[in-house]
Amino acid sequence: MYGILKDLHNIVRWFVLLFGVWAVLRAWWGVFSKREWVKGDRLAGILFSSALDTQVLLGLILYFVSPIIQGAFKDLGAAMSQSGTRFFTIEHVVYMILAVVFAHVGSASTKKAPTTQTRFKRATLWFSLALALVLAGIPWPWLEIGRSLLPGFLTP
Repeated sequence: MYGILKDLHNIVRWFVLLFGVWAVLRAWWGVFSKREWVKGDRLAGILFSSALDTQVLLGLILYFVSPIIQGAFKDLGAAMSQSGTRFFTIEHVVYMILAVVFAHVGSASTKKAPTTQTRFKRATLWFSLALALVLAGIPWPWLEIGRSLLPGFLTP
């Protein structure tokens, strides 16, 4: 079960990144082009938030069945001294939960914005922060704590 969840979590990462980049680009484009807010702008934010929600749900399930996490909680002090274990036990989780919060704040705050430009500015701020946290929290293959880009491919 752990392997399947980890592979699914890995695949959904790409949807999070795709929708995140799409939401951020639409928001920045709206700020600079002074265009009107349209349904596609709202959809981009919703898809980004929804993909993050799905990813965090998979991640939380994975968190509780992961042998890395189970081992870390047996001796948390020792786990915190190892960068890879600390990353998956604490850092990755914090980055991603903050990213979800920021994406949802961005999505909600655009609904309440008084003007189109305010919507785009809020979306730009919150979606950019959320995407930056996602990018910072991914265990990229070239990092010491890296994971493969896709299940079974480019494994470090």
